[in-house]
Amino acid sequence: MDEINDIFELAEDSMNSSLEHLKKELGKISTGKANPATFSGLMVAYYGTPTPMNQVANISISDARTIVIQPWEKSMLGPIEKSIFEANLGFTPMNDGEIVRISIPPLTEERRKELAKRAKAAGEDAKVSTRNTRRDAISEIKKAVKNGLAEDMGKQKEDEMDSMTKSYAGKIDEMIKAKEKDIMTV
Repeated sequence: MDEINDIFELAEDSMNSSLEHLKKELGKISTGKANPATFSGLMVAYYGTPTPMNQVANISISDARTIVIQPWEKSMLGPIEKSIFEANLGFTPMNDGEIVRISIPPLTEERRKELAKRAKAAGEDAKVSTRNTRRDAISEIKKAVKNGLAEDMGKQKEDEMDSMTKSYAGKIDEMIKAKEKDIMTV
């Protein structure tokens, strides 16, 4: 029975990490409003070592459409600008010698639809991940049945795994729906 509990624990951990990953991915999708999360994970060459931007600079919002990135060392202005250009996020950084300013352009209808598609794709990836977790867990439950676990108990556990998977799929759908609403709101 401990073996079955371990299977469920691992499956739940895996599904939770799928949700967390989706949350991070959705945070990177710009909604036309300034969002520091868009840049915090970008890698910057810090003395030759790729380092997350939020570890070499302070990323903040000065108004609804402007992000300010203030590096802790002035020598980092160039590498920060370069990493923003290379990330190809559709933003043009402006370096004034002290900070890097990024103006978020208003989204066109076409761009909104494109971002909504990206959000849906990220959601699909998360669902695929939870379904793969479910498949692996059910396979483990079937092995346990072969190794002596009662068949009706195995079937009950498979049903529990199915309902847990449906629950996570519902959470993913809610996150995508909220993000799409956010993107499409002018």
